[in-house]
Amino acid sequence: MKTVEMASREATIALGEAVGKQLAAGDVLVLDGDLGAGKTTFTKGLAKGLAIPDIIKSPTFTIIHEYHDGRLPLYHMDAYRLENGGGEDLGLEEYFDSDGVSVVEWAEFVADELPDDYLAIHFKRTDDEDRRVLEFEPHGDHFDHLVMTVVK
Repeated sequence: MKTVEMASREATIALGEAVGKQLAAGDVLVLDGDLGAGKTTFTKGLAKGLAIPDIIKSPTFTIIHEYHDGRLPLYHMDAYRLENGGGEDLGLEEYFDSDGVSVVEWAEFVADELPDDYLAIHFKRTDDEDRRVLEFEPHGDHFDHLVMTVVK
C-alpha cells in the first residue's frame, strides 16, 4: 500500500492523469471513500490521461457512464445502488474484460464480480477542505508496477 497526500483538487486531477496515461485495456480501478472525497475528481484526471475530451460526471444516478472518444474507452460505474444485489445482472465482467478501462465506485457492493487483478484507491477527507489522502492498494503485478512508477 502506498499513501499520498493531495494538496488540492488540481493535484488530484494531475495524479489521475498520470495514472490514466499508464492504463491498458481491461484495467479495473476501484475507488472508495465518502461523498465528496475526490473520487470523481480523480476520474476526471484519469479521463484526461486517456485523452477523453468529454466532461466527466458522477454516475450516481445512471450506474454506468461510458466514454468512447479517447485512447481507450472509460467505463465509470457507481455500484452504490446495487447494495441489495443486481451487479451480476449488469454484465460487469463484460466491461472488465473489454477494450477499455473500468472505474468502479462503491465496489464493495459488487466485490464478487471483480477480477483478481485491480487497483484499489481509498480516498480520505482531511480537516483541510482542499487536502485529501489517497491510499493505493494494488492487486497484481501490473498494478504493483504502476503504483511504484507513477505514484510519488
